[in-house]
Amino acid sequence: MLVPGTRVRVRFDWPESRGPAHVRTPHYLRGREGVVLAHLGDFPDPSELAFGRPAPLRALYHVAFAQPVLFGAVPEEDSTLVELYGHWLEPLGQEGRMS
Repeated sequence: MLVPGTRVRVRFDWPESRGPAHVRTPHYLRGREGVVLAHLGDFPDPSELAFGRPAPLRALYHVAFAQPVLFGAVPEEDSTLVELYGHWLEPLGQEGRMS
């Protein structure tokens, strides 16, 4: 389980390019770095539920991203908070700051 403060990168993956997929990770976040703010619990994987398949439990997190990195010319202190499943997150091994 990832702990608050863990820096993560969202996997740069496109499962929808390999066939039918239900993906809950926004395109604009793939490959971007953020910081875990909270573990929200473990929930059945919606990418499996969407096709009526058995769904393993997946950890769900609040992850914050610096808005300038995502959207360009916005106030530097602004951030975007997103709910992401843990199997999309790669820990970077450092804690603290959004980049």
